[in-house]
Amino acid sequence: MRRPRGEPGSRAPRPTEGATCAGPGEPWSPPNSMLRVLLSAQASAARLSGLLLLPPVQPCCLGPSKWGDRPPGGGLHAGPVQGLQRLLEQARSPGELLRWLGQNPTKVRAHHYPVALRRLGQLLGSQPRPPPVEQATLQDLSQLIIRNCPSFDPHTVHVCLHLAVLLGFPSDGPLMCALEQERRFRLPPKPPPTLQPDLCGGQRLEAALSCPRLLRRPRQHLIRSLAEARPEELTPNVMVLLAQHLARHRLREPQLLEAIAHFLVVQEAQLSSKVVQKLVLPFGRLNYLPLEQQFMPCLERILAREAGVAPLATVNILMSLCQLRCLPLRALHFVFSPSFINHISGTPHALIVRRYLSLLDTAVELELPGYRGPRLPRRQQVPIFPQPLITDRARCKYSHKDIVAEGLRQLLGEEKYRQDLTVPPGYCTGEFPRAGGWPGYRALAGSQWPSLSPPPDFLLCVSSSGAVLPVRTQDPFLPYPPRSCAQGQAASQSTTHDPAQRVVLMLRERWHFCRDGRVLLGSRALRERHLGLLGYQLLPLPFEELESQRGLPQLKSYLRQKLQALGLRWGPEGG
Repeated sequence: MRRPRGEPGSRAPRPTEGATCAGPGEPWSPPNSMLRVLLSAQASAARLSGLLLLPPVQPCCLGPSKWGDRPPGGGLHAGPVQGLQRLLEQARSPGELLRWLGQNPTKVRAHHYPVALRRLGQLLGSQPRPPPVEQATLQDLSQLIIRNCPSFDPHTVHVCLHLAVLLGFPSDGPLMCALEQERRFRLPPKPPPTLQPDLCGGQRLEAALSCPRLLRRPRQHLIRSLAEARPEELTPNVMVLLAQHLARHRLREPQLLEAIAHFLVVQEAQLSSKVVQKLVLPFGRLNYLPLEQQFMPCLERILAREAGVAPLATVNILMSLCQLRCLPLRALHFVFSPSFINHISGTPHALIVRRYLSLLDTAVELELPGYRGPRLPRRQQVPIFPQPLITDRARCKYSHKDIVAEGLRQLLGEEKYRQDLTVPPGYCTGEFPRAGGWPGYRALAGSQWPSLSPPPDFLLCVSSSGAVLPVRTQDPFLPYPPRSCAQGQAASQSTTHDPAQRVVLMLRERWHFCRDGRVLLGSRALRERHLGLLGYQLLPLPFEELESQRGLPQLKSYLRQKLQALGLRWGPEGG
C-alpha cells in the first residue's frame, strides 16, 4: 500500500542546499527590521541567503552529545526521528514546516527546531519570489520553541537564539526572552569573586612594581609617581623592587634614588646587609651619588655591623661603592684581612667573592694611593669576567665593533691596531669573537690579573712624533702597577722608558649609558677611569656619532678625522 505523502518516513526529492557561510560561533550583525522584510517577502534572494550564517545540519553530526537523543542504528533511514528531519529539510512553505512539527509531537526532538528555523530562512532566501509568511505561523512556531526549549541542550539553545536573531524576531519578544533565559541558565556558574582584603598603600605599590607588564615595559611617569607615596607605605620589599626596577631598566631618576637613600638612612637599624646590597645596587650601576649626607656614614655602620655575617652581601655593597669612588677604608681593612679571606674560602660563594676582592684590590691600587692597609695576596687574585657579559652577548649584533674594525683595517692596516686585548691588570681574560659567533673567552698565557670589565675595544701604539706603529713591534701594554697613580697619566708616561703612547678607542654604545643617554653606567665609567689612570690615552666613539655614519666610506672619513685630531699619522707619511 502506498504511503500517503506527507507522513514521516515517506521518500521525497533531496532538498536544494541553501547558502553555507559562517558557523554559530562567529560574529554577526543582526538586521534592524528583518522580521518586516520576511513578512513582506520583498528582499532579494542574495540578501536573505547572506544572513543565514549557519550551515545545514547534517545527519552525521546529530548525536546525543550535541542534539539530544538519537535513535540507535544510525544511517539516513534510522527511523521516524530521522524521517521527520528530512521532511523539515524538504518543506516547501512555512506552513508545511509548522505542520510537520505540530502533527508529530512524539517524534519531535530538540534538534528539529533549529532545522525548522534554518529551513524557514532558506525558503525565504533561496527563491526568486519568496512565499508570504503569516504572522500566525511565526507565532505558532515561537510557541512551540518556547514550550520545548527547557529540554534543549546548551548548543541547541545557542543555535536557535542565533537563528531567531537573524530571522528578525524582536529582542524583547517572548521567543528571544525565553531562549536568552535558557542560555543564561545553562551557563556554567561563575566562581564567587575572591574576597581580597583592601590593600594598603605599600601593598599596592608592591603589586604595581611586581606587575609583569611594568617589568617588561618600564614607564617612567609611573615610577616617578611612586616617589610621592606616604612614608608608611614604603616597606623594605617595596623599596627593593623599586631599586631593582631602576637598575634593570637603567632609569636614572634622582627623585626616586634620593627616596631610596633616605629610606636606607631612616631604616638603618631594621635593615640587614642582604637587603642593603639590593638597595645600593642602582646607585653604583647608574653612577649616581645621592645628596643624602648620611648615606655613606650609614653604609659604613652597616658594613661594620654585618661584614662577618654576610660576606657576599658585604662585597656586593663595596662593589657598588667602588663604582662611585667611595670605598670606606675600614671596610677594606676588614675584607682584605686574612681572617675574612680564610672565612670565605670554604663557602659556596668563595669564587665570586674572590673575583670581587680582586677588582677591589685593583681599585685600591689605582684610586687610593695613600692606602696603607692589607691587600689581597697575589695568589688569591682570580679573573673577574671569565666569560662574555650577558648584555654584550645579547647585543652583539647591534654593536658597531665589527664595522669600526673594518674601517680601521682599511684605514690603517691590520698590523697597526689590536682589538680586544687583555690589558694588565686584566680588564679582560680573552677576546670577543667577531661576526662568526661567541665561542667563549680565550685565556691569555701568563695573565693572572683580575678582569674588571670588557676589554678595550681597539688599541694603537703611537710614537712620540704621532706615527701609528705596527703593534707587533711594540709591547702593547703599559706597566702595572703604574709608576705614580697619584700623578695620573702624564706622570706615568714621563717616568716610563717606553716613548710610545697607547691610544685606546672606546666604543660608547647606546646601552653603555643610563636611559637618558647622557651618563655612562657605573661599570663603564669605572673602566674608562682605570684605563686613564694606567696611562692609556682614551678616544671615545659615541653611539650618536657612529649611528650618523652612512656606510663604510663615511665611517672611514669619520675615523680619519678622529685620529688626525689627536695628531696621529699613518701610511707613507707616518712611517
